[in-house]
Amino acid sequence: MSTKEITVKVTGYDSRTYPSDTSVSSILQDIDSSLADNAVAAKVNGQLWDWNRSVESDAELSPVYADSKEGHSLLLHSAAHLMAQSVKDYFPDAQMTIGPAIENRFYYDFDVETPFSDEDLEKIENGMREHSVANYSVGRKEVGVKEAKKFFKARKESYKIEMIDEFDDDEVISTYTQGDFVDLCRGPHLATTGMIKHFKLLNTAGAYWRGDEKNKMLQRIYGTAFYSKKELDTYLKQVEEAKERDHRKLGKELELFFFDQLSPGSPFFMPKGAVLYKELENFIRELYKDFGYDEVITPQVYDIELWKQSGHWDLFREYLYHMKIGEREFSLKPMNCPGHTVIYKSDLHSYRDLPLRIADFGRLHRFERAGVISGLTRVRSFSQDDAHIFCTLDQIGDEISDLIRMVNIVFETFGFESIKVELSTRPEKALGAKKLWEKSEAMLETSLIEHKMDFSIVEGEGAFYGPKIDFQARDALGRYHQLSTIQLDFNLPERFELEYVAKDGSYERPVMIHRAILGSIERFLGVYLEHCGGNFPLWLAPTQVAILTISDKFEDYGRDLLNQLKSAGIRAELDDRADKVGAKIRNAEMNKVNVMLIVGAREAEAGEVSVRRRFEGDLGQMKVAQLIEQLDNEINKKRRKEQSQK
Repeated sequence: MSTKEITVKVTGYDSRTYPSDTSVSSILQDIDSSLADNAVAAKVNGQLWDWNRSVESDAELSPVYADSKEGHSLLLHSAAHLMAQSVKDYFPDAQMTIGPAIENRFYYDFDVETPFSDEDLEKIENGMREHSVANYSVGRKEVGVKEAKKFFKARKESYKIEMIDEFDDDEVISTYTQGDFVDLCRGPHLATTGMIKHFKLLNTAGAYWRGDEKNKMLQRIYGTAFYSKKELDTYLKQVEEAKERDHRKLGKELELFFFDQLSPGSPFFMPKGAVLYKELENFIRELYKDFGYDEVITPQVYDIELWKQSGHWDLFREYLYHMKIGEREFSLKPMNCPGHTVIYKSDLHSYRDLPLRIADFGRLHRFERAGVISGLTRVRSFSQDDAHIFCTLDQIGDEISDLIRMVNIVFETFGFESIKVELSTRPEKALGAKKLWEKSEAMLETSLIEHKMDFSIVEGEGAFYGPKIDFQARDALGRYHQLSTIQLDFNLPERFELEYVAKDGSYERPVMIHRAILGSIERFLGVYLEHCGGNFPLWLAPTQVAILTISDKFEDYGRDLLNQLKSAGIRAELDDRADKVGAKIRNAEMNKVNVMLIVGAREAEAGEVSVRRRFEGDLGQMKVAQLIEQLDNEINKKRRKEQSQK
């Protein structure tokens, strides 16, 4: 039987015809050999394609290079399979599950009797190197469901069989083979194991099968891989720095917060942590004055009828803490928006009252699964700098503009210099008519364009009640974190029948804008703590000044200084222990105190202090009144000192 001819257009080149069994690599080599120099795969009609896979029908084709995001993801996924191959060598009874690529890393989950040890990881990594040197060809094979099930049943891979059972009997699925190792996978993969040279296994963790705590706990191995040793070394250095900046580690060292199993996923903030928390709230409250917000306090517990009316009962029920009290069912609030509609509806509003901006720092509770709880960044009890704006259609543009200004002020204040902006559209499970969604999405897109903001569109990731703009901030280690969000909502005003009296006397629906600038205060603290490494600017630092006495002779003068500073609203501590002053300085440095005041005979006689600042060293003597004025000025201006973050 003769092979049919197909037409292939490579991006940037004229179309050519080829036999339908021609591989991606052969086509790129034929078009221009330079295209294949750094390519590791291709996109065929927008889908990633293995390097040696045949193109079987007319197609548009473009190379995928090693230094691209997709090229790196391909390497990471291939490294996950290389790791699984080595695990099966040393632990043949290990049951395989899945092994995806994630940002700069990969993992694979295994069902094993005993958790992997550090020695096991070293052994597995050495096995990976042997398989890399062997340079196996990686081959894709398409098989029917029955054949695949028979194959993996013979190998006693029960999780693979469970995944195959999700396919229809007439579907075709793919497997990948390297040496004697075979795995169920949609691909694509690198062409050979020899292309995976620079990798490192990082750590292990427990993970529930399919992320469901009702399922069995599996053992997950994390690793990373890069195309060059230099890139790998840079990343591993970053990982070590991230460990030092881990907010859970810093939170314990700086006595900010801790967790206890008596309330899983809910942080206990110590006095110093509470100072940080309240300073963040107060900072946002200052912005509220400038941008015209009124703060409200709303109940913690509501009848579930509220959540049914809002739609949360159907789409968010698994995250609700609900209880039966008497004959009625109630839930702790997971968000403020339905409660704010109750406030809005409690009075009649005119167009003159709009926009109405109400803010709420109330505690929120969401039942996050145990497997996803992580320090402050994913908790069950938290607060947001949450607010809702009720406005007319004509006011949306100005309100979005003000919100973008607020975001920029916050990110600049906290030293986040790079921002990614994403516009997320209608998800699969969504409330409201499609036309309302399209209208909302168009309005947000127009606002971003008018503000000349670079943004990407993320299909299907909007909130269930409306599209949203998410702002991601890049931290000191180059990682992006989603913090601020702006969400446009035509649906809740409909569901709660909210109205205002228009100019012509008719009743109109207001538009509802959901927004949080810091987002969850807990999450923001976790992200910011790692960003600054615990080196807080003076205005935010739990302890702003440490008074260090040279000996107990100057304790009275030290206490007088302490009282003066506290009276001026400066958070100060007195270290009057019997230690030498050098030890006191080291202790203050370890606790990341910004300003140290050294007090001895000379200072006491002159009514002055010797000033020392972190990252700057000794600054000489100064009158107490002058110091207080200087510190007060810096704190009130929220001016971050230019310092190396070490």
